[in-house]
Amino acid sequence: MTLTAQLQEAGRAPALPMRIPLSGGGSVTVDQWLRVLPGKRLVARAMQDDTPVLLKLFIGAGADRHCARERLGLSALAQQGVATPKLLAEGEVEGGGRYLITEFLSAAQTLQQAWEALPGREPGQAEAMGLLGEALAVIAELHSKGLAQTDLHLGNFLLQSEQLFVIDGDAVEALSPGRPLTAEQAQQNLAIFFAQLKSEWDAFTELLLITYLQHNPLALNPDKLAASIARVRRQRQDDYLGKSLRDCTLFSVQRSWQRFTAVVRSESERMRGLLGDPDSYFGAQPLLKDGGSSTVAKVALGDGSVVIKRYNIKGLMHWLKRFWRPSRAWHSWQAAHRLAFLGVATPAPLAMIERRFGPLRREAWLITEYCAGDHLFSVLGESGEMEPDETTGSALLKVFQQLVAARISHGDCKATNLLWLDGEVLLIDLDAMQQHQSPSQWQQAWARDRARFIRNWPQGSPLANWLEQHLPVVAAKTD
Repeated sequence: MTLTAQLQEAGRAPALPMRIPLSGGGSVTVDQWLRVLPGKRLVARAMQDDTPVLLKLFIGAGADRHCARERLGLSALAQQGVATPKLLAEGEVEGGGRYLITEFLSAAQTLQQAWEALPGREPGQAEAMGLLGEALAVIAELHSKGLAQTDLHLGNFLLQSEQLFVIDGDAVEALSPGRPLTAEQAQQNLAIFFAQLKSEWDAFTELLLITYLQHNPLALNPDKLAASIARVRRQRQDDYLGKSLRDCTLFSVQRSWQRFTAVVRSESERMRGLLGDPDSYFGAQPLLKDGGSSTVAKVALGDGSVVIKRYNIKGLMHWLKRFWRPSRAWHSWQAAHRLAFLGVATPAPLAMIERRFGPLRREAWLITEYCAGDHLFSVLGESGEMEPDETTGSALLKVFQQLVAARISHGDCKATNLLWLDGEVLLIDLDAMQQHQSPSQWQQAWARDRARFIRNWPQGSPLANWLEQHLPVVAAKTD
């Protein structure tokens, strides 16, 4: 069996160690897989004559083209004096495909790793601003030399001994080598970078751009940049939600005539038994809810607990209304991942199952992280006699401001559908959640959500009055 065939057969778990023969003679030995896209591309740390190197294997359709793009991108960076790992070798993979070897930067970390290690990443926080400024200084250097990195995220900047390297040559485009990008080109590329941040960071965009402009002075249009950021963020969100329904690095998805199953890949092992027979976990557990439309149980699983929610079919007429459209579990799965992508607090969605007969839906299950929070009636009381304290009030307004910024309506703003946990307000029961494109429909939906939430407490009570004064109001607009 050829090397390419072995790698394709191995899927997501190629053997270690693995010897890779080089087309010019000699070999390298892989001792760590860093990234595996089954049947397409693999990235590894390997040893060559006792020296660590970075190995990229291109084994799928278009391998020659992808390898060439990587090589040309790295060459463009090097030619313009931008720090990038040195290209060491390139050749053919036995059985089809290409390999590319670059120097391995030992003891280096990505800016994403540095970002995640920060003690605080709140918008405007000094250390976070400084780290983003480091990336923007390098982006400015790229733009000043006519280059654009089209996959601008913190993981594509590698920090070693205070030197920042640009990696992933496949995403580097030489738009005007040696000559600065136009303001329009730079703006579109910067939008990709800023769209990686949560929308709360948008207020700091102009402040962050000061670092960029110090290295590449351009007349950027703030309004056009903001519109570009919003557009790219929507594209990224749609792409992420699409991934939650197909087999990929982040999600394991299986389809058959009888069922559809999606699970966060890192949770696959822990969920194995539950996914096989979710109903068997209801019998031995005290139920959190046992209603006609849904049954909910808390289950100890592995080193934690999860919540299983089964969406029931109450009878033939109910099934006839629902069989032709995505289940409420499907909708809630997408809604929860939408919130998670936007940074809105909600119990982590872990898995979703639909029982099917071909294209026809039947019962469905949603599995989420268990969050031991109290609903807002427990925190704020039912009488509404007191306004929230500063901490609770700020957390409450934050979640609603996030929903307004994203044009999301919850659809059932009962106080029991919002949990208080560790200083945060979490949204649950997302069956009716929607993200609106139409301004007029969004205004009407938000007005209903706002009014319903205030009605949790007696009219004229101090808490109801406080909410009326502080909850965001969306002005009516025409489409």
